[in-house]
Amino acid sequence: MDLASIIGVVLSVLAICGGHVLEGGHLMSIVQPTAALIVIGGTVGAVLLQYPAPVLKRALTDMKLVFKAQHHDTNQVVESIVSLATKARREGLVAIEQDVDALPDAFMRRGFQLAVDGTEAKSLRAALEMELTHVEEGGEGPAKVWESAGGYSPTIGILGAVLGLIHVMENLSDPSKLGAGIAVAFVATVYGVGAANLVFLPIAGKLKQRRRDEIIVKEMILEGVCAVAEGENPRLIARKLEIFLHERKDGASAQEASASARAV
Repeated sequence: MDLASIIGVVLSVLAICGGHVLEGGHLMSIVQPTAALIVIGGTVGAVLLQYPAPVLKRALTDMKLVFKAQHHDTNQVVESIVSLATKARREGLVAIEQDVDALPDAFMRRGFQLAVDGTEAKSLRAALEMELTHVEEGGEGPAKVWESAGGYSPTIGILGAVLGLIHVMENLSDPSKLGAGIAVAFVATVYGVGAANLVFLPIAGKLKQRRRDEIIVKEMILEGVCAVAEGENPRLIARKLEIFLHERKDGASAQEASASARAV
């Protein structure tokens, strides 16, 4: 589990609820089913209207990535590529065919299989970059779904506040109904802004980070496979791949790391 995500959720909820109580409020005063129905129902409806079903399903499926820590053993990836490069340089690309079939990473395995089959280096890079672009574009959808939800919910919260005030104005002659109407009005705004900034937008940001880490690893594999196919020195390949390790630690983009590696 991703401990940071869990702590973030707990801390944000405790801070807001705790601050509300310290100011003299009661927790039950912000529990308004009507406001929740307006905000959550309206946000879900808007998102359903904007995105097709496959993208929505992917967004829900990828939610587990927010709380599930991902570990890419990049050092092992580098060791595997350098080992294959050393053997290929000594015995030829055909000699690594059996080793390639045993690789656990599917993207790396497909890349080396193309190299072993004698694919031209330029065509090999183009094929791997096309696959990488497809993976990158496919991963943008789920994050955009949550970003959209984060954009809609505050506005729908304001809509809920207006509806609550309309209800209040309609019942000015009945003071007993004024409190409930005003509560719904203000709580709907709290739900909308809170859901956007504590749930939807953070989820979108975490999914983007997860996808960015995956792309950097795949970019590293791409550069390694192409370097092996071109018969480069294993030490030079190792140096190129170390750039990706440093860039990944620094949080730089895959494109920047790839450009740095090609410049070596």
